[in-house]
Amino acid sequence: MMLPLERHEKLLAYLNKHKALKVSVVSELLKVTEKTIRLDLEELEKRNLLQRVHGGAVLRKDTRRLFPEKERQSSHQNKKSDIALEALKMITPNEVILLDGGSTTYALAELLGEFPVTVITNDIEIAHNLYAKENVQLTMLGGSQLGATTSLFGKQTIEALSHLYVNRLFLGTAGVSITQGLSVLNSFHYDWKSTVIKRAKYVTLLADSTKFEQVGLMKFAELNELDEVITDSELGSKYIQTILQS
Repeated sequence: MMLPLERHEKLLAYLNKHKALKVSVVSELLKVTEKTIRLDLEELEKRNLLQRVHGGAVLRKDTRRLFPEKERQSSHQNKKSDIALEALKMITPNEVILLDGGSTTYALAELLGEFPVTVITNDIEIAHNLYAKENVQLTMLGGSQLGATTSLFGKQTIEALSHLYVNRLFLGTAGVSITQGLSVLNSFHYDWKSTVIKRAKYVTLLADSTKFEQVGLMKFAELNELDEVITDSELGSKYIQTILQS
């Protein structure tokens, strides 16, 4: 029998692909009652992950929604560029860094190349951006591409990482919450991030202010597991105080 968390993950994946869902259709796909699906949608709406409508659900209309991923990644580009510029200042020549997948870490990758650095990543687009840069020693982690993501995941990815030294991790996240920590929307992101955060000597979160007060399905880390947070000037004062105290 499918666990509620598994259903929630599948419902969000379906919604991300189709932009809307009908209770009758997904109840057939997941082999559960329509009542169960309605209760699932109610719970996901409470967590601001979708918007219920008559007979089903749609993506949230506001700009702070977590889906769809491609649209989310291309938004707030100025903020992401500013964050990347600050992150670049933290890298020392010849350092070994790991770039997690995401649009903000991609913005950081675009800035690299002026000084020697070793970069480990599991993101195809980041690797493509870096492979021709002479000052960048690139290590691409293998794995399987899942869904529309540009990152590779799986046992192969994590096993390859276990043999590598990482001085600094530049980490992305779907949501940041004072009470719920750092969270993501699917299990393969959870497996990856909960592992990689333990491999680096220093962990730096790159997250624009729209990621804060967002909660995904699965928590992979607490705020106090971070060494630094780089964000933009629109972040609320309560988060700044909490981060400084963690």
